[in-house]
Amino acid sequence: MTLICFVRHGETEWNTLRKIQGRADIPLNTIGIKQAHDCKTYFTNTEWDVLVSSPLQRARQTAEIINEHLNLNIHIMNEFIERNYGDIEGLTLEQRASLYPDLTCPNQESLEQVKERTLYGLNKLHQTYTNQKIIVVAHGGVIKIILSTLSNGQIGSGKTKLTNGSLSNIRFEDGCWKVDNYNQVCHLKEKYNEEYVKY
Repeated sequence: MTLICFVRHGETEWNTLRKIQGRADIPLNTIGIKQAHDCKTYFTNTEWDVLVSSPLQRARQTAEIINEHLNLNIHIMNEFIERNYGDIEGLTLEQRASLYPDLTCPNQESLEQVKERTLYGLNKLHQTYTNQKIIVVAHGGVIKIILSTLSNGQIGSGKTKLTNGSLSNIRFEDGCWKVDNYNQVCHLKEKYNEEYVKY
């Protein structure tokens, strides 16, 4: 059985400002660094085989802090980079709603494209690290699309909040991926703002 724990990267200033990040390479803020350390503490008492990160620095920073105990090679996988939001990156949610009320945003990566590349990444991990335990540090939009796909839309995109630093666990068993749980936050010591955790 292949196990994957998805970690949403720690908080950034753009999270607090409710700005759409996408491919913008924004670093962790002070709280985000603390959240990453909370994740490191959580993983300290468990055994993991593989550590994967999105190439964006907010994910890499989170992975590097987690890895201070695990001492694994960090594998950078473009398949788990955040969705490209095109022309709306850097806008606040309110600005997006005003400029594009129908949510048709120029030069935005489609949900189908994100689904295709992330599922490719999942299958690549399973084939390369069959029956191993894998941590993947990624982004809210990516993790929610994966959860939505694996749950046939019951959870994930448009329905599920994912806190910065939260954990979501899936497994490959009996020929398919299954969701064990999502948005696990008991390990986080910092308070978080419910108004923006879903973005």
